Amino acid sequence: MAVLGPNGAGKSTTIRNIMGIMYPDEGTVKFRDYPAGEIPRHTIGYLPEERGLYKNVKVMDMILYLAELKDYPLKRARERALQYLEKFGLQGKEKVPVEELSKGMGQKVQFIGSIIHEPDLLILDEPFSGLDPVSQEVFKQEIKEQARNGTAILLSSHQMNMVEEVCDRLFMIHRGRKVIYGPIEDVKNQYANFKCTIRGHNEPARLGRIPDVQRVETNGDVSVLYLTRDVHIPGWIKHLPEELHIQELSIDRVSLHEIFIDIATDNHTLSSSGEGGGVGA
Repeated sequence: MAVLGPNGAGKSTTIRNIMGIMYPDEGTVKFRDYPAGEIPRHTIGYLPEERGLYKNVKVMDMILYLAELKDYPLKRARERALQYLEKFGLQGKEKVPVEELSKGMGQKVQFIGSIIHEPDLLILDEPFSGLDPVSQEVFKQEIKEQARNGTAILLSSHQMNMVEEVCDRLFMIHRGRKVIYGPIEDVKNQYANFKCTIRGHNEPARLGRIPDVQRVETNGDVSVLYLTRDVHIPGWIKHLPEELHIQELSIDRVSLHEIFIDIATDNHTLSSSGEGGGVGA
């Protein structure tokens, strides 16, 4: 599940409440069958946005230390660490001090430290930060693998494309309040009407007269036509004037990034089929 929201929305406060770093003024934190507010620390894996590895400690010692803090068997931790180091392209780095690693390598080590003890709940705060595209793909696959194995995962990220690729559900906070909650597909269906992007020199007024066009945004020779809900795309295409200047044309749904911006800036330009501004709001 993705936990999203603009800076100051309450994401970090929510995470701290879940982890028991701070406690809510009202309400309770409940996870599976554990008593309210008493999630055992050893069942939680956490990758913080601000990295926290000891720079003068060797990679393997760092991972084993994090495992020991969770009361995880060290023999098993060493076996798993070697497997993950190989999976993340860090084989042979076991005795290298953390301070000699690149930012991306350090990110991989800290990620391994967050999953080394096989947590029931995994909290990932900006896990893709500082990673190259190849490493991002490895992280995505491992996160999906963790989920398939039964780990509950909360992922906070500002990289909306990653959220769409990895997450099943979405929880968006704005000014400390829930504004969207539900499966990503439901959110997309509710908020994400189709849009048509046309590259070519065309008058916005002319584009606005095309049936089922709610509004038109132009930037140079690129025009984006936001379409009405439930528009029938094959039929709509037939209404495009033959004299339109089209170098490129694409039709897709409004992205999660655009939904986020619309809510975070209080624009409310994207239509919603529900009342109250969101799925489950």
